[in-house]
Amino acid sequence: MEVSLIILGALVTVGASLYFFHRRDIRRGEAEAPTLPPVSDPPLPTDPTDEEVCCGMHITCERDSLLAGVSREVEYFDDEELDAYAGRDADSYTEEEADQFREVLLTLLPEDIAPWARSIQLRGINLPTEVREELLMIVAEERSKRSHG
Repeated sequence: MEVSLIILGALVTVGASLYFFHRRDIRRGEAEAPTLPPVSDPPLPTDPTDEEVCCGMHITCERDSLLAGVSREVEYFDDEELDAYAGRDADSYTEEEADQFREVLLTLLPEDIAPWARSIQLRGINLPTEVREELLMIVAEERSKRSHG
């Protein structure tokens, strides 16, 4: 036990010394302060005719382009009853109403999930918050399967 405390004390002493000497060098201008490169998101495709239009299955576009209406064609997936919710706020749905969205989502084929989400957006329907999170989780899982399989 004593040996552990001695080693810990030595590490703390050396670490503190290095920190203070480095700070002194920075103030004197003898060393540069560590800087991280700026982080920026890659640009999202804006022209739907581009070859690299987001399909909704990539991490950079899951949240942005998946629901951004990349395609202008409204496609129905036997979900016409959801049009009644157009214009509603995402947090205003009851649990029964959210279950209607969930039922449609869980019956879709994996390749139909991203087009369904775009169609919902184009129809002016806000997904219930919890269903939207489930949708993004399913898309991320499907993307992971495709990249590993």
